[in-house]
Amino acid sequence: MMSLPFYQRHHEHYDRAYRHKALSSTVSQYQKETKSRSALYAQGSAAYARGSSAYRHSSAGFSLDSSAAYSHGSSAHDLESAAYSYGSTAYDHSAMHSKRSAAYSLDSEALSTSSAAYSHASESINKLAAAYRLGSEAYSLGLKNSNLMIEDQSYKMSPKAKRAKQSLISEDKENEALDYSVPIFTGREVNLSGITDTEEERIKESAAYVAKRNLFATGEGVSVKKVAKTTSEEEHHEKKSRKVAIRESAERVAMKKTLEETQAFHKKLNQDKLLHAPEFIIEPRSHTIWEKENVRFNCSVAGWPEPRVTWYKNNVPIDVQAHPGKYIIQSRYGLHSLEITECEFDDTAQYHASAMNVKGEVSVYASLVVKRYKGEIDASLLHARNLSLSPFAVTPHGYASRFEISFVDKFDVAFGREGETMSLGCTVVINPDIKRFKPDIEWYRNGVLITPSKWVQMQWSGERASLTLTHANKEDEGLYTLRVVMGEYYEEYSGYVFVRDADAEIPGAPGAPLDVQCLDANKDYVIVSWKQPAVDGGNPILGYFIDRCEVGTSHWTQCNENPVKFARFPVTGLIEGRSYIFRVRAVNKAGVSLPSRVSEPVAALDPADRARLRSHPSAPWTGQIIVTEEEPAEGVVPGPPTDLQVIEATKNYVVLSWKPPGQRGHEGIMYFVEKCVAGTEEWQRVNTEIPVKSPRFAVFDLSEGKSYCFRVRCCNSAGIGEPSEATEATVVDDKLDIPKAPGRIMPTRNTDTSVVVTWTEPPDAKELVGYYIESSVEGSGRWEPCNNNPVKGTRFICHGLSNGEKYIFRVRAVNAAGLSEFSQESEPIEVKAAIAAPSPPYDIVVLESVRDSMVLGWKQPEAIGGTEITGYYVNYREVIDGVPGKWKEANIKAVTERAYRIQNLKENMVYQFQVAAANLAGVGAPSKPSKPFKCEEWTIAVPGPPHDVKCTEVRKDSLVLLWKEPVYSGRSPIVGYYVDMKETEAKEEHWRSVNEKPLQKKFLKIGGLTQGVSYVFRVRATNQAGVGKPSDVTDAVLAETRPGTKEVVVDVDDNGVISLNFECDQMSPDSKFIWSKNYEPIQDDPRLNIDTKGGKSKLSFKDLGEDDLGIYSCIVTDTDGVSSSYTIDEEEMKRLLALSHERQFPTVPLISELAVEILEKGEVRFWLQAEKLSGNAKANFVFNDKEIFDGEKYKMKVDKNTGLIEMIMDKLEEKDEGTYTFQLQDGKATNQSSLVLIGDVFKKLRDEADFQRKEWHRKQGPHFVDKLGWEVTDECNVLLKCKVANIKKETHIVWYKDDREIMVDEEHDFKDGVCTLLISEFSKKDAGTYEVILKDDRGKDTSELKLKDTAFADLMNEVCRKIALSATDLKIQSTAEGIRLYSYVNYYVEDLRVGWVHNDTQIKFTDRMRTGVTGEQIWLQINEPTPQDKGRYTMELFDGNTTHKKAVDLSGQAFDEAFAEFQRLKQAAIAEKNRARVLGGLPDVVTIQEGKALNLSCTVWGDPTPEVSWLKNEKSFVSDANCILKFESGKNVSFSISTVSTQDSGKYSIVVKNKYGTETSDVTVSVYIPEEERESEQEKKQ
Repeated sequence: MMSLPFYQRHHEHYDRAYRHKALSSTVSQYQKETKSRSALYAQGSAAYARGSSAYRHSSAGFSLDSSAAYSHGSSAHDLESAAYSYGSTAYDHSAMHSKRSAAYSLDSEALSTSSAAYSHASESINKLAAAYRLGSEAYSLGLKNSNLMIEDQSYKMSPKAKRAKQSLISEDKENEALDYSVPIFTGREVNLSGITDTEEERIKESAAYVAKRNLFATGEGVSVKKVAKTTSEEEHHEKKSRKVAIRESAERVAMKKTLEETQAFHKKLNQDKLLHAPEFIIEPRSHTIWEKENVRFNCSVAGWPEPRVTWYKNNVPIDVQAHPGKYIIQSRYGLHSLEITECEFDDTAQYHASAMNVKGEVSVYASLVVKRYKGEIDASLLHARNLSLSPFAVTPHGYASRFEISFVDKFDVAFGREGETMSLGCTVVINPDIKRFKPDIEWYRNGVLITPSKWVQMQWSGERASLTLTHANKEDEGLYTLRVVMGEYYEEYSGYVFVRDADAEIPGAPGAPLDVQCLDANKDYVIVSWKQPAVDGGNPILGYFIDRCEVGTSHWTQCNENPVKFARFPVTGLIEGRSYIFRVRAVNKAGVSLPSRVSEPVAALDPADRARLRSHPSAPWTGQIIVTEEEPAEGVVPGPPTDLQVIEATKNYVVLSWKPPGQRGHEGIMYFVEKCVAGTEEWQRVNTEIPVKSPRFAVFDLSEGKSYCFRVRCCNSAGIGEPSEATEATVVDDKLDIPKAPGRIMPTRNTDTSVVVTWTEPPDAKELVGYYIESSVEGSGRWEPCNNNPVKGTRFICHGLSNGEKYIFRVRAVNAAGLSEFSQESEPIEVKAAIAAPSPPYDIVVLESVRDSMVLGWKQPEAIGGTEITGYYVNYREVIDGVPGKWKEANIKAVTERAYRIQNLKENMVYQFQVAAANLAGVGAPSKPSKPFKCEEWTIAVPGPPHDVKCTEVRKDSLVLLWKEPVYSGRSPIVGYYVDMKETEAKEEHWRSVNEKPLQKKFLKIGGLTQGVSYVFRVRATNQAGVGKPSDVTDAVLAETRPGTKEVVVDVDDNGVISLNFECDQMSPDSKFIWSKNYEPIQDDPRLNIDTKGGKSKLSFKDLGEDDLGIYSCIVTDTDGVSSSYTIDEEEMKRLLALSHERQFPTVPLISELAVEILEKGEVRFWLQAEKLSGNAKANFVFNDKEIFDGEKYKMKVDKNTGLIEMIMDKLEEKDEGTYTFQLQDGKATNQSSLVLIGDVFKKLRDEADFQRKEWHRKQGPHFVDKLGWEVTDECNVLLKCKVANIKKETHIVWYKDDREIMVDEEHDFKDGVCTLLISEFSKKDAGTYEVILKDDRGKDTSELKLKDTAFADLMNEVCRKIALSATDLKIQSTAEGIRLYSYVNYYVEDLRVGWVHNDTQIKFTDRMRTGVTGEQIWLQINEPTPQDKGRYTMELFDGNTTHKKAVDLSGQAFDEAFAEFQRLKQAAIAEKNRARVLGGLPDVVTIQEGKALNLSCTVWGDPTPEVSWLKNEKSFVSDANCILKFESGKNVSFSISTVSTQDSGKYSIVVKNKYGTETSDVTVSVYIPEEERESEQEKKQ
């Protein structure tokens, strides 16, 4: 909800109803005498307003002393200076009285003076400059004493606007409404510190306004001498020559042009002050502080006009006055600040600043976290700061007259269901529309202000106010009021919202409880209360379950094991410092209801802590409340509690309350509760295990009907104190009784869909929550709730009833103990609108005027009072010199038309008129007095205005406009009419003509309307002299087709009678059907017959002919415009006559003619179907002109329900060739249909019947439903398959190819009735004829498939297609020979043709460019690639029908990387080929006897010739006398030892090496000594 803008909170209102009498009379007389001059004055006022606007947007340094500024300062600045002159003169009235008189004298002399001023004469400029200086003096005076500007006792402002609308009628209630408006001045709120030039100009403007306002308030600004002129001067002015009028008009046009040029010029000079939306330059930052510290949020904002900044806390506007000293809001030089002093824990919130001007609104957000000290620390001593400054603000001197607030597109009574989203909306129109003055939009439910929450959202677009219930609950039911506040004036609109129960999850379960609240919360205890639901599901409610949930979790815990009936329940066992929410569920024998809406969070805290926290459940940032306890003090045993009392007693529990003891030391205390049966002293402790912390306790498990006494003891660490005084004996029973039934139920009529129900309060009622009202259609026995939220009071409007139905009502009362019995049923009442006197007619116009009479016209009252208007009464009075006389009756007998001629008037006398409407309820209030009309002879040549213009047959895109001809036709007959239209909100220049040529008729159907748009219309008559005055404008009409709209329906009955029928379900008892032809009422037409019964009316044609062509319309009176029409033109007449003839001489309509079909067993069925047959219908069957009958050969059947007639023959023989005819008769309607079966037609039918008979016999055994076919799987295999039926276990299936049986490994299980044969890697060798045979003891069936020639080619094409689709994307692979492109397929067949394309050119294969297939790989080899091989390569796979392509781009980085890898592999291959290596010859191990010769040889190779070296035991080894190493011919290597010894044993390695690599080959030489020699050597050593 928006806060009230500053310029609405402080300004004073000016009210026309409290004007000075002399000023009011003078102004009124002045207006009557200077009608023609008022136009010029209005133009000047407009110029002043535009000039003021231009001046306010001028630069800050603008100076009146600058001649350059005045050379560009056109009339706008002149008028601005003049305005200040007026203000200064009013302020200094004693010295400047003559100047004031001159300023307000608006006679011809003053007008010429104004004209001179507009022509920029130097004398006028000097005078205006002097006047401005006088205004400056007034400004300086006001600056010295600001109170003088506001509270000057000699120039008091008028009283503030009242709540109710002010009357525009003067004290004697007979004067006419004053048509005078006060100019509206505006002001801004600024600070005086450091006033800038722009602010100084603003204050000057305010000072001038105060002086001007005081002038108007005292009436001294108008010269009485000038106003009190004689009527002769008026006549002189009205008889001014045409030449003078033209000159004045030209002067006004010139002045307007000058003003527009000046505004455009100054707009260019002030580019820096063009309008732009607010923008935050510096945004406020978030803060985290300790308690008792001060904090300040700062921000700066730019925008033009200067934005207004409002501060919010948790989306609620901050009210400085409501918290004096708490908040300090300052605004200086575009810098805005919010200071919060001595922050408390509940100041933790989200704050935001909102800047708004005419171009838009923008917000910035910041958070504040206030941390609390734990323990006894004086937080005020820590970091104490005093940052507050004393702001000094100027009271804005804005001004607003009384606002006219109206509501458009209003929301009606709304019906919803729990859980749904509901929206209420209303368009608000405020007049005058002042952009700087924004309204406050407030919503109320049952008189209580609604604040935004997660359940309720509010929007204000600047034009439309809306409220959305995001998740409707029964708590949301009630009377919703939209209040629009402008300053101290406001308007309201209300509508009721009903919310029904959601559908129960369990059928028969009750509705959900509602309005769950938490009462009397304490440290570990809270009382939960709720309201009982209106719907019990058809079974009594047994009780309620209460659930709790800790805030921040989603786990719900049931608080009570057994249902409680009392609508209050104490919940104990809470954890101190934590916050909880609660919900309630109702239970009956059918089950448990849906849960109620959750309660508001409540903290388990001591009441003193809660008072400090002001009901905030927890800090949103910390998630918990820190609870600290005092330090324990030893040795102090607490005293007894005081004031112990029973605050609530029910059958289930008793609630005790007490006050803590005075003697308790500094330590926290807890309590033990004791009970005893009254009359005994046997005290028992109730809470034996855990003492309670709260001074509240609920005692359960008491015996119903017994009396108990209670007492309480305190305890702490020092011990248990003495008990308190015991309570008086308390009986365990409900203290609150269920209320008795209400009485005297009285329903009364209200509207077409609602009834007002009243009742009396039940006797001895206590703590009533409200009442539930139920309604039932009389005789139905079914009761429905009228409200789902208990209503207070003894009156309620039941909405949503059916019009015309009779209802009875009953009421029951509700309190916490339960629901009362139902009251007695009310008397039945029919739902229809209550009868009341009609509202006043309006828009009185003169249709014709002659010397002694005048013809008046007016519009029908908006509210006719629920019954037909019976007539009108006209009054008139004379107006002499502006003073009205007494009212006189113009007619004694009521007139039924809305036009009436008043006779015996005085020529040239001015009259006022008023009209009152009458119905059965009486004569309504008269209309407001009309404008003054002069009774004089009309001599104009053109016609007068048409009258009684009204709209009917309103639809979403069209309507029909009706009117009556003018009473005054002019000097020649009327030749036609023009119809004009425009959108309701469009300006006058947007009127456009609907028809280009004049209409001869007095009605017109207007099409092409836009749905949802409101329009107004008027009609002008024309004759030879020209087009006359337009009629009075119609009321606004919204283009829409209302729900339930019905149209005129044409009907032709069984006797051929043509009729038009219209039905209405919105009729009142006085409603009538009015039929018209071409919109003229039908009066006793012998060709027509009208019959009306109830809500239906029929217009029948006796003999439809050309004389009956036209538009037939029907209007239902006393309804909301129910009407419709039907056009019968020549084409429609022919259609209706043909249909009438058909109804007079009927035929039995056929859906289908006689047809024949063959049934499954080869039977022949003849059949036809009629649209419908009665029980008396019969059929005859004829063959070759002879009737045939039901028997052995023919089986006949007639189904009268479906209209199906059939005849079945077992088989066709040659003698059955001929013509078959079915003849039908149903009442007087007849028909027949024939079928000729001869020649080829008969032969073909007989052959088909024989075939079907054979097929049926075949299907008696195992058979094929679908013959053998093939499909190719995704794996490119061929699957032969067929579908079989009538299979059993003994049925065998055998496959053959080319008459050779195919051996199948597995037996067929006939799963899903499908037999398959899989052929993998299908190729040409698999071509042939395949046959499958089904057989068992019932017979056999075969199916054959030929896969040869074309069939085989088609199959191979599909195989190839599947293979082509299985191809992977092309990959690039480098080899030692070049680059290879390849793709894999599932498998390859030769029928799949492969082609390669390089850059859209087919590749011709050579030794360098080769393609091939290796296994499942299809490849393209590019040997020795060159840069010319770069490009896009495409592999084309042709399956015989379609070419499938796979492409890869071998260029750029892809080619470079592949080419580099090719070079690497090529070099590696060369190196591998030419590297040094040992080809062979050396053994791995050589064993040789000592003394023997060793010869080893091997071959080595390498290019270039390798180097050869030897190693022995990993050490270099060279040739010597004993060992000879040779390397011959670059390839032969030998190793020789002439005589080996044991020293020659070891590992020998030959190493060959060239530039491509090195290779080593090892040989192990083992030398051994024979045994004989070893023994001899040992002996020698010994």
